Amino acid sequence: MMFIGFDISKDKVDLCWLRDPITNKKKTKVFKNNHLAFKEIKQWLLSTTKTIAEEIVITVEPTGVYHEPLMYFLYQQGFNIILANPSKAKKYAEALNVVHKTDRSDAIMLASYGYAKQSTVNFWQPEAKEIRELKSLLRRLDALESNKQREQNRLEASEFNATSERVTQSLKETINFLDDEIKKLKSDIDSHINSFPDLKKNRTLLETIPGIGPVMSRELTYIFAAKNFSRAKQAAAYCGLIPRLHESGKMKGHTTMSKLGPSKIRSKLYMAAVVAGQWNYKIQQQKIALLNNGKTSMQIIGANMRKLIHICFGVIKNQEAFKLQES
Repeated sequence: MMFIGFDISKDKVDLCWLRDPITNKKKTKVFKNNHLAFKEIKQWLLSTTKTIAEEIVITVEPTGVYHEPLMYFLYQQGFNIILANPSKAKKYAEALNVVHKTDRSDAIMLASYGYAKQSTVNFWQPEAKEIRELKSLLRRLDALESNKQREQNRLEASEFNATSERVTQSLKETINFLDDEIKKLKSDIDSHINSFPDLKKNRTLLETIPGIGPVMSRELTYIFAAKNFSRAKQAAAYCGLIPRLHESGKMKGHTTMSKLGPSKIRSKLYMAAVVAGQWNYKIQQQKIALLNNGKTSMQIIGANMRKLIHICFGVIKNQEAFKLQES
């Protein structure tokens, strides 16, 4: 197998072919990141390595949306793709004692990472079209809600300062527009989910869990459709909810939440866990046990968030509704 590292930004793609992993011989190249350059990249990979697509492993670190078009194109051409976890790639780079961080050095590191991890990682598989559409809709909803929050903050400041009636009017009109668009987009997302039986069923199952409402079920329906979790712990790790141990000197057994996953999921899970602490008997039982063990409020909520994801995983995996009370 030939190992290639891609460092992808908005405007360009830095490539590195690890010609010889033993002697660390390599060859690098830079292309533009646009659809016109994709065929050039494919041709360079095949002609330079003098092999076929099925014998080439490309390692990429996700960069927002900028890596996606090229990855879908190369997957369709038969290339093997490793989508590296950014935190693990960073630790690997630190282990290599990489001094200077550049796009070129990142591409070199990713080629080496792909070679080192080839036997322990799964090749990337693209999401189904309906999952990609749901992902795009959720991204847009998140952007609109963020914009609305910023405008509301500006409105609050404007009304407090009373500096300009025109500015206040503009802010109110913008917020009203965003409210309307958010409402329409939520309806479109719900209609999209309901159009696909598997997505619709999974969302229905998730909403049988006390604490999981429409907001959280949208996000989790996508996550469980897009990510192939085999264990509940993997789902918790993806959301950044697994404990991370800190020990130094006399400080022993101190743990914190890893927070390695998407922060917007954790922020929504936080509220879901608070609600579940009142209405979900499994979460209530854990909450009482942790209180009796002297845990702090934040530690309890963190544990409840993790427990809630475990419950969601079980409901989806078993395709069974949550039992409202113990039998």
